[in-house]
Amino acid sequence: MRLNNPIPRRDFLQLSAGAFAYSGLAQKFVDPRDTGARGDGHTLNTNALQKAVDQAAAAGGGVVVIPPGDFLSGGLVLRSHVTLHLEAGAILRGSPRVEDYEYRPGPPVEGDSNGHHLLFALDAEDIAITGHGTIDGGGSAFWHRKGRSTPRPEDLWGDVIAWDYEPATPRRPSPMIELARCRNVRIEGVTLTNAPGWTLRPVACETVLIRGIRVRNPIYAPNTDGMDITACRNVFVSDCDIATGDDAICIKSENPYGELLPTKNITVTNCVLSTCCNGFKVGTSTHGRVENIVFSNSVIYNESTTPLNERATSGIALEVVDGGSMSGVLISNIQMENARTPLFVRLGRRKPAQGSFLRGIRFEQIHATGALLTSSITGLPDMPVEDVVIANSSFRMSEHGSAAWTHAEIPEYAERYPEARMFGRLPASGVYVRHAREIRIKNTEFRTDLPEERPAIVCDEVHDLELCGLTMSAPSSTEAAIELRNTSDAFIQGARVTQQAASMLHVSGASSRHIVLSANDLSRVRTPSVFSDGASAEAIVSL
Repeated sequence: MRLNNPIPRRDFLQLSAGAFAYSGLAQKFVDPRDTGARGDGHTLNTNALQKAVDQAAAAGGGVVVIPPGDFLSGGLVLRSHVTLHLEAGAILRGSPRVEDYEYRPGPPVEGDSNGHHLLFALDAEDIAITGHGTIDGGGSAFWHRKGRSTPRPEDLWGDVIAWDYEPATPRRPSPMIELARCRNVRIEGVTLTNAPGWTLRPVACETVLIRGIRVRNPIYAPNTDGMDITACRNVFVSDCDIATGDDAICIKSENPYGELLPTKNITVTNCVLSTCCNGFKVGTSTHGRVENIVFSNSVIYNESTTPLNERATSGIALEVVDGGSMSGVLISNIQMENARTPLFVRLGRRKPAQGSFLRGIRFEQIHATGALLTSSITGLPDMPVEDVVIANSSFRMSEHGSAAWTHAEIPEYAERYPEARMFGRLPASGVYVRHAREIRIKNTEFRTDLPEERPAIVCDEVHDLELCGLTMSAPSSTEAAIELRNTSDAFIQGARVTQQAASMLHVSGASSRHIVLSANDLSRVRTPSVFSDGASAEAIVSL
């Protein structure tokens, strides 16, 4: 029904303010057009918009309401008790000029994460960015093509489309939105697009709510992480739709603004993520403690028609390589489609430090299809990954694996940047585990869509291993379904293969011992177990 006498917009805002006052929640509403802003897409509104924010803050708090229009701006500073609200049809557009973004001390002047931002807050309380409008960083002004040669089709599995581009300036505004040392932060409903670098970073903040936002950055846009939750505690992320050219959601441990606080108590749920890098990633950087992380009820996907180098390099990546630690991570109810690597767990030594560890990780109800690269859990000889469980999950590979990959030498790469493709092709089709202890894989399927010559599971220098209730596609070669290399205190129960196989288990290495087999289905294997490289039948106990 159309009103005969519609209320003018400014009158509506005044009435709304009166309603808040009547309810005891008085707030000042500021229309930035009253401070000189023009939504014509050409006028630089930095001073007018900042004046509107400052006016609301001077009144003790309020709402800056950006109306429909295209408002060009340089860097703005949010203040305590102020909400920046973008109405549907409103665009806050970042200036294409680096000079319009004042440097904010803390991060370096240049780099992927520097001190130039479109929106910035420091030591603020009770701040919010809300509405159904759009914040557009104008990213294309800050990147250009490298001019690199087109990768060969056979190399696309390890390539990334974002490598086609690079920053045009090291001082691009990145992160586009930086909220540092803030409390009670709310970001809700808005669309964030065309970030020049990282899109959104709350750093050293406490109590952060990010709900229902939409991130849209080009798949080729370099370093355009969707969000980087860094050194924060008590963070709640839900109902977000993110498609970007770098990590969709990334959790880090570093703090350019002061004391390195634990990254702690982070929940992420009901999100849909698409990228050419990592869907959900913890690390890098990982200089301090990361603990109590929950990621659930979400989708990570690429379309089946998406070129290989535009697909997620890993669906889920957990990485500690900078001397920090990670514990208490629960990841459950995740649907992955066409992510190149479903799971990547890595403990390395890019920056040496005492006491670095990665342990207490739970994966449950992970369903991955269309994978190309093997999931892996890897530590170092003197730094094992500990206490990892994969349960009630299924992984389906869409790659023809060669038996030659089973016997290839896998480098340690202790100091290398961690990424799922860092080791090349791995010896297993389903999961490769090396330098680890207390590993449990239960009620899980590892299947292949194409003929596969590798074992489904390879464990190398693993202590305290349980493999229970596994269903595996059998290798089409003479390889076993499961291979244990220098592995001790292992328990294998209820394993079965879906086709004829040469053997169920291959045990190698003189250090392999105390391997217990119980109630495995051997009806499709010609030989239950084979031994090599110093291992003998004495390593096995059959119940």
